[in-house]
This record gives sequence, C-alpha cells and structure tokens, in this order.
Amino acid sequence: MIMRPGHQLLLPARPAFIWGSLLAAIFFTMLVNMGLVGHAAWLPDFVALILLFWSIHQPRRIGIGIAFMLGLIIDVHQGAVLGQHALSYSLLSFLALLIHRRLLWFTVPSQAFQVLPLFIACHTIELMARMMSGGAFPGWWLLLAPLLESLLWPVVSILLLIPQKRSPNPDAHRPL
Repeated sequence: MIMRPGHQLLLPARPAFIWGSLLAAIFFTMLVNMGLVGHAAWLPDFVALILLFWSIHQPRRIGIGIAFMLGLIIDVHQGAVLGQHALSYSLLSFLALLIHRRLLWFTVPSQAFQVLPLFIACHTIELMARMMSGGAFPGWWLLLAPLLESLLWPVVSILLLIPQKRSPNPDAHRPL
C-alpha cells in the first residue's frame, strides 16, 4: 500500500490491546449506565465507537461475529430487546468493512465526518428494533448521540493508535 506523505508506518496491533480496549469500553458503558445519569439517550455508545475503530483498523481480527457478541452483552446489561444492539453493531461492523480502505486515506478529523452516517445508521437500527418491540420513544435527545460519537472519533483514534506508533527518528537500534 502506498503511504501518503506525513503518515507514519504503524506496528501491528496486539490482540491483548484490542480486546482490552473493547472490554474497557464495555465496563465504561456499564459504569456510566449504572451511575447518576443512567441510560440516557444522548450518551455516546462507547462500545460502538471502539468497535467501529477496530473494525476499520483491524478488519481481520474484529468482524461481524464479534460485533454480534458484543451487542448481545450490551443487550443483556441494559435489559434491552435481545438482539437490538447485536443487530446494530453487526450492521456497523459490516459498513465499516465496506469502507475501511477508503476511510484510512482521510485525515483523522475528516474521518469523523465519514463515520457520522455509520453512527446514525447504528442508532436508527437500535431505535427501529426498540419501537417495533413496543418500546417507548427515547426522545429527540437521541439525535445528539451520533454527533457526540463522531466528535469523540479523533480522540479515540489518537489514543488507540499511540501503542502502534514507531519511533520517528530511526537509529542503529531501530532501523525502521
């Protein structure tokens, strides 16, 4: 793959780091949902955010099956319709697999605009599954969640790519 000027060659992501970040997102989501705010509709879905990041950057390790399993875990935790998050995370992972090569050519801030429709589709599927099963409409604050997730995209991208960065100054001990 031809690299653009100014981009850095990355080390491979360690599987333990990938799974650790996904588990941290699950625990952080559980912590936020059990806190004072509860499961507010405007809160960003941290599991979807981290799942989308790894589906784009490591599509061979994190795929649709893992997205489905993570969705089931979140469904059980939140007491939602079983399969609501699983379906939306699976769609999110599928869409990420479709655009992951094109998306990586953009800068990180412009990637935030590119992933916004994916987050909107994810929340739309969750809302449709909730409404079809007889759930209540969570309110118009739901529209804020995809915007917050896309605003968090650059922060998450920078934080999760830090362990993969190579040293910018090669020397005798670091030839690359």
